[in-house]
Amino acid sequence: MRGAPCRPDVLMRPCLRPCARLPRLPLPQSSRLPSTLLSTSSCQRTLPGRAGFSSLASLESRPNDRTSSSPPALRPLSSSLLLPTTNARVLVPVTPVPTRRRHNSTTATSKMPIERRAIEVEKRIAAIPLERYRNFCIVAHIDHGKSTLSDRLLEHTGTIVAGDGNKQVLDKLDVERERGITVKAQTCTMIYKHKEDGLDYLLHLVDTPGHVDFRAEVTRSYSSCSGALLLVDASQGVQAQTVANFYLAFAQGLSLVPVVNKIDMASADVPRVLEQLETVFELDTSTAVKVSAKTGQGVGEILPAVIKKMPAPVGDAKKPLRMLLVDSWYDTFKGVVLLVRLFDGTLKQGDKVYSYATGNEYIVGEVGIQYPDAVPQKVLRAGQVGYVFFNPGMKRIQDAKLGDTFTNVGCEDIVEPCPGFEEPKPMVFVAAFPTNQDDYGRLADSISHLVLNDRSVTLQKDYSEALGAGWRLGFLGSLHCSVFQDRLRQEHGASIIITEPAVPTKIVWSTGQEEIVTNPAEFPDPDDHRIRSATLYEPFVNATVTLPEEYVGRCIEICENARGVQKSLEFFTATQVILKYELPAASLVDDLFGKLKGATKGYATLDYEDAGWRQAQLVKLNLLVNKKAVDAVARIVHVSQVERLGRQWVTKFKEHVDRQMFEVIIQAAAGRRIVARETIKPFRKDVLAKLHASDITRRRKLLEKQKAGRKRLRAVGNVIIDQSAFQKFLSK
Repeated sequence: MRGAPCRPDVLMRPCLRPCARLPRLPLPQSSRLPSTLLSTSSCQRTLPGRAGFSSLASLESRPNDRTSSSPPALRPLSSSLLLPTTNARVLVPVTPVPTRRRHNSTTATSKMPIERRAIEVEKRIAAIPLERYRNFCIVAHIDHGKSTLSDRLLEHTGTIVAGDGNKQVLDKLDVERERGITVKAQTCTMIYKHKEDGLDYLLHLVDTPGHVDFRAEVTRSYSSCSGALLLVDASQGVQAQTVANFYLAFAQGLSLVPVVNKIDMASADVPRVLEQLETVFELDTSTAVKVSAKTGQGVGEILPAVIKKMPAPVGDAKKPLRMLLVDSWYDTFKGVVLLVRLFDGTLKQGDKVYSYATGNEYIVGEVGIQYPDAVPQKVLRAGQVGYVFFNPGMKRIQDAKLGDTFTNVGCEDIVEPCPGFEEPKPMVFVAAFPTNQDDYGRLADSISHLVLNDRSVTLQKDYSEALGAGWRLGFLGSLHCSVFQDRLRQEHGASIIITEPAVPTKIVWSTGQEEIVTNPAEFPDPDDHRIRSATLYEPFVNATVTLPEEYVGRCIEICENARGVQKSLEFFTATQVILKYELPAASLVDDLFGKLKGATKGYATLDYEDAGWRQAQLVKLNLLVNKKAVDAVARIVHVSQVERLGRQWVTKFKEHVDRQMFEVIIQAAAGRRIVARETIKPFRKDVLAKLHASDITRRRKLLEKQKAGRKRLRAVGNVIIDQSAFQKFLSK
């Protein structure tokens, strides 16, 4: 067996097996010892004709550098070795091997490169004037390659080391990497040395989300930028979110640089995409940059185009501080961390600043930039985008109002505040309940922590007789809700039951008073006399659908079935169509986008924006189990959707409810009208099994007796519905 200790009783045969603890290595030449004298504490060797060693100093290996492939050298504990003799000791001098002290990985030596890099970055930034600043973002439709292009730009500027592991570097969340989408806008500062003039330029990059649910992130990103890269997939062309982002950027007055990505794909059609950009947006495509973010082809041409076409930010470092709050997140140790854009003045540690929104005063604890991780700096200057947190810290995330303006204490009457942001309104509401009520406290902490870092989520407590205590959550869309649920599972290991998404309803009473209902269980019953004279409204959206020309008929049919009103139909190329509809927001949560994708083989894209309230005939649809309403499944729907949805409910719910000892009746009711019904037959004992040739009256008597018992049991029995049944029913 290799590495086993040598047997001391074998005297005539030298051990040739390698030692288990130390490799066989040659000693220095000056010692001139036979190889058989090498020994460790686990292996003792003997010479022929001798009784054995009187003593032998053990050798230990010197720690070797990790990067070296050479074997470790030997170091004796003393400067001599003891040779085996019968009556005396013979000392043979051995040249000592010099040792090297091992460095601990947690000492300052491992941190020095990071600190040295931060100092070097700060020196380079201090030497760059405001005229060589550029702040820009990347906007595109979902899955057009924004995050991949950001990785290549970071590598091109030397912000990160180029390598195969650089995938979605700016995407910090696990759900972003798992789904391959950007959920939250991420920022990074880069220093680029221009090839033509050899000067350093300070670039600030923002990677924005591409899905319509996170449009608020894109809007806030525009406020910190003076230009944008309009990215278009060479194989997909202009899509719905491309159109929406262009008009948002155009309204903000941003300079646009068209970039065509994925030119290395076999299905890429660059001339067609350039024609679309020129026809739809009236952009000059002669200077459009053609790149492949995956391979890096053409990426080096983007930053020179950014420097040439985008203006430098306007500001004066000598004026009083004028700082815009762009984003914020919560840190357990630092408190609330703010992402800010400086228009005028400077900001450094120890400064006292004033908030226009809350009137509070704070002392700056630290300032820095994202490079791409947080790198502290001594000062932030006008035109820069960086982070700041206070000491003592801002404890409440509600105090960090997005769009707020900060200035130096004492200058609040001089400095004009920046225009703020429009608060995003939740479009979809769901009820969330723990799968086990014993986990309510832990789940409440997890949800509160996520809400701290996602300002667009609204939260309030809720209760259901079927599912127990829970919460009513408001989201910007169905994808936003799904991402929140995934983050809760991945980051906190918590699972929840989420009810079907619902949209808010506005009730205008006969007195003129308005009320917005987000929980279907709070919608007035038909017996309420006030609802008969009230006027009901539901939210509508202006939807833009882009699709190939051959699927127009099918998509129009889907939109018409969803109670949509067509506004326009435009051909922006010979094969591509832009279809604009006014649709009820309830159709979006009813998987309208999935239906459009299925009808167009995945080519349709959808974008929408709020269009206000429209009067509608709405009714509350309930699910009844043995004539008792299940409040967790209630929903407010249009009268035209009642029968279809009611039939779908009872059929699906029947599959997940266990049989009882009595008959279970499942019904869907709109007000007092039953629109669908399913029956679950009870377990039944064969009372006629013991009868063989009995009279018919005897059989009938036993059956009537069983029937009476069933009726009595149904009158006093309760239907036991396991919580897993609700979980399966509410899952997609």
